[in-house]
Amino acid sequence: MTTDKFKVEKVQHPIKVRTLTVKRTAQLSPAMRRITLTGDDLHGFYSASFDDHVKLMVPDEPGARPNVPVVGSTGLNFAPDKPKPAMRDYTPRRYDPVANELDIDFVLHQAGPATDWAAHAQPGHFVGIAGPRGSFLVPTAFDWHLLIGDETAIPAIGRRLEELPPAAKAIVIIKINNEDTRQAFSCQCRLDIQWVVGDGPTEGMGAFDSALRGIRLPEGEGYAWAAGEYSEIKAVRQYLTDGLGLDKSRIRAASYWRKAAASSHERFE
Repeated sequence: MTTDKFKVEKVQHPIKVRTLTVKRTAQLSPAMRRITLTGDDLHGFYSASFDDHVKLMVPDEPGARPNVPVVGSTGLNFAPDKPKPAMRDYTPRRYDPVANELDIDFVLHQAGPATDWAAHAQPGHFVGIAGPRGSFLVPTAFDWHLLIGDETAIPAIGRRLEELPPAAKAIVIIKINNEDTRQAFSCQCRLDIQWVVGDGPTEGMGAFDSALRGIRLPEGEGYAWAAGEYSEIKAVRQYLTDGLGLDKSRIRAASYWRKAAASSHERFE
């Protein structure tokens, strides 16, 4: 039975474009780098959900200012006499309004302009962000939370684990390309985590297959969240409904990237 404490909802936010600078960097693993951003434009930043995303706008070369747009009635309007910057979606990993800091984590072996920028970013370098434009709020009150994703989903999964209360059960399956991508997560909840190794996207559920088929869901009310490469997450979502019998209203699944497209962010709703 659905009660108010299990109600999921979507909220919209006013779009704001910000030009920020790198404050510091940290190597979380050989495969992931954290960039901490700051700047006067960061004041008032708001991210309500662990799987929010901001639109990152990177400059043409390290250290240069990106060509950021202005927000108009039709959306983001770029100067017509300048090329648009490369834009990619990234999870706000941590926002500290007191320190005026925003952390964004980058998988370094995912080729692309944002990854290249992050790999060479130094304190003082510029980057633009826009959003989040909306948040999908999944209550922490569920008895259990099934979190599934590849390396691109690690920031969202890490943020979610930090939010869950001690009484919650978290069942986590993360696909990594190699063992050096593993991270230690901070959480108070009861955590059951599996790291599965798989090289690149495959047909069907791929490396998620055996881990998912071995799952026995706990008693009580639960919610499943999954994110990663399009074809794999589409198959995972299908198994959650057909194999595990979850109602679609208790599943949130998203394609964070697609092997056939350079920039893709799509919800399976």
